[in-house]
Amino acid sequence: MSQHRVNRRRRRIALTTTAAATAAAVTGVVMIPSAGASEIPVGRGGYSDTRPAGAQGPTDNMGTPVLPQVTDTVAGEPVPTNHWWSSLVFKRYADNPYSQPMYGHPLTYQAVAEGLQVGHPTNHAIVGDGRQYEFNHTADLTLSVTGLNSPDVRADGWSDWTVTPYWADSDRELRATIGHGMPYVYAEAGGGDAEIITNGPPEVFADEGNVLGVTVAGNHYALFAPTGSDWNISGTSVTAALGDNDYYSVALLPERDALGTFERYAFSFVTGSEVSWDYDPAAGEVNATYTLETEAREGSETGTLQALYRHQWMHTDDALLDHEYVSPRGTMKLREGNSFTTTQTVPGVLPVLPESDAIDDGRLAGHIADVLGSPDPFEGATDTYWTGKHLGKLAQLATVADQAGETASRDRLLTLIKDRLEEWFTVGGAAEFSYDADWFTLTGYPASFGSDTELNDHHFHYSYFVMAAAIVAQFDPEWADDSAWGGMVHELIRDTANPARDDDRYPFLRGFDVYAGHSWAAGHQGFAAGNNQESSSESVNLSTGLILWGSATGNDELRDLGVYLLTTEAESIRQYWFDADQEVYPADYEHPIVGMVWGSGAAYATWWTANPEEIHGINVLPLTGGSLHLGAHPEAVNRNLDHLVEQNGGPFEEWRDLLWQFQALVDPETAKAAYDADGDAYEPEAGATRAHTYHWINTLAAVGTPNLDVTADIPTAAVFEKDGVRTYTAHNHADAERTVTFSDGTTLTVPARSSATSTG
Repeated sequence: MSQHRVNRRRRRIALTTTAAATAAAVTGVVMIPSAGASEIPVGRGGYSDTRPAGAQGPTDNMGTPVLPQVTDTVAGEPVPTNHWWSSLVFKRYADNPYSQPMYGHPLTYQAVAEGLQVGHPTNHAIVGDGRQYEFNHTADLTLSVTGLNSPDVRADGWSDWTVTPYWADSDRELRATIGHGMPYVYAEAGGGDAEIITNGPPEVFADEGNVLGVTVAGNHYALFAPTGSDWNISGTSVTAALGDNDYYSVALLPERDALGTFERYAFSFVTGSEVSWDYDPAAGEVNATYTLETEAREGSETGTLQALYRHQWMHTDDALLDHEYVSPRGTMKLREGNSFTTTQTVPGVLPVLPESDAIDDGRLAGHIADVLGSPDPFEGATDTYWTGKHLGKLAQLATVADQAGETASRDRLLTLIKDRLEEWFTVGGAAEFSYDADWFTLTGYPASFGSDTELNDHHFHYSYFVMAAAIVAQFDPEWADDSAWGGMVHELIRDTANPARDDDRYPFLRGFDVYAGHSWAAGHQGFAAGNNQESSSESVNLSTGLILWGSATGNDELRDLGVYLLTTEAESIRQYWFDADQEVYPADYEHPIVGMVWGSGAAYATWWTANPEEIHGINVLPLTGGSLHLGAHPEAVNRNLDHLVEQNGGPFEEWRDLLWQFQALVDPETAKAAYDADGDAYEPEAGATRAHTYHWINTLAAVGTPNLDVTADIPTAAVFEKDGVRTYTAHNHADAERTVTFSDGTTLTVPARSSATSTG
């Protein structure tokens, strides 16, 4: 989500010595709490352990402070906010102690007093004047324990894409493990019989005592009770005595005749989920393996079944069954086994587009001087989002200035960036970061767009800080050292994209949903449509920043994390935001792109306007050397922009600098013609500059569009092609010269801490 964008754009506590030592082990930074325990030093900077006076932390919709709703089993563990199930832990509405609808796909869920509602919406609705399609949650079944009436629901455990909600009243308790791609719900019950409450009388199609096949609301389910038990039906209540056991499971069947396959794994309970990734530079690929951990509750079977999203099954060679499910993300395909692996080509990223003869140095220098001549290059920004936007703007300008030989301007830009970052990285001024030990998060104050009260958008806001710091590190490695200011950059990274599961201060990958393949923006998931993300491009901005920061500082772990996140999310963006293959959106949905993806579907909309130019632009900005992946499907980009002109009733007006740059990734000649005809009459988008737009469009017109089929053995390299001529470019962050090898056999020697370009 993110109650995002007003004015066109949107968007804790004492740390013990032990906790500080643990954090130091992760980041390599020695942090010693001050005597007053009000500031935690990190290198030359630090953050506070209490919010600034008058500032707020997470609250419900009435403004009342809230704490994570978890059981004692997981109390004290970093809470993974910003997930598809976050409403289990963040109770946004004071009158709902249970949950909002949760979209696991293929199943949907909602916690209620009686237990867990389960559904599988196969029919969609087009709502909001045709702007949104949704597969809304409707309960087919409610998993329960006879008589259960729980006053609330809490999270009792979680893993990379599964969660276990917990219900209890004075006599009964229920746990249910659910997850992305899981056709099963695994229940543990105490204090009564297993009970399934159906939405209308169930149609029985199989009865084997402890195994019951029923059809409810057109969906086929299998109910599995322990061996020796027997399911009994009374109206809409289906019960089974569990005897000395405490478990049962329910599965969504793709067809009735799949019952035998699903019965095989009925008691192989999922206990955890984990993704691992491996970046192979020589192959230019990233491999990701998705594994479910299981435990046999009966017998010895530990295998399982899992449904793969489109962005996954398109990139796996693992065998799949013929069974399929309908979902808001298109067809999901079923795999028999505990794991599967995807292999994807890595899109390169660059600090700056390649040098070319197409740039008029005088004109470019003038545009740069205009920014530096402004009385306030930050245009009054005070909060994390708007400050970040301007940090990103100046960072992109610094790389352009460096390439143009405008070293004095480059250094002035870098000084502006460093000074502003250091202000934020120092406690006690007008801006600072504050750690909330209850929610295990680092929030920047002044906050904006719910980054404080709703835990929204941290990955959007901080992406600009990380990207700007990465550009500084490219030119000033000492500034980026952990003992200087790099330690605070690592704190922002740990808050938004922590690669460690054993960190006791931040959750693993706070906002990135490894199975869904993209990030979620809302911190509480407090919507009937589930969680959502609007600006996928700002999420990619963080991944790009990780690659550049990791490359500049020699941190291969963070570099490779960025490669995995960028590669994975780039495919999800193509499929779910841009419907590149036209296989995801319902046939009667009339928009070829969306501005927002929801758990239940997607919407041609933004949080702050219905203006088509901004709906199309919000998943483009900011344009950086990490945006090259957007050119992977030229026909989808052209379809996108044609639809914009149609919806707009004419050519782009607002944000046309962004949209020209987007168009230039696939059709630079047309983009340049429109740009030239404008004569600089346009108003730059807040995070863009005339210098960057001029450089971007004219460079691509000269070297051509990204050729994403050719990879390199370094992530900071790319190939462009025009009229059959390929331009190879790479940036070498290392202190020694290196030869970059491209997958077509071309090599490029790149000096230390420099870029190089060649036509091969």
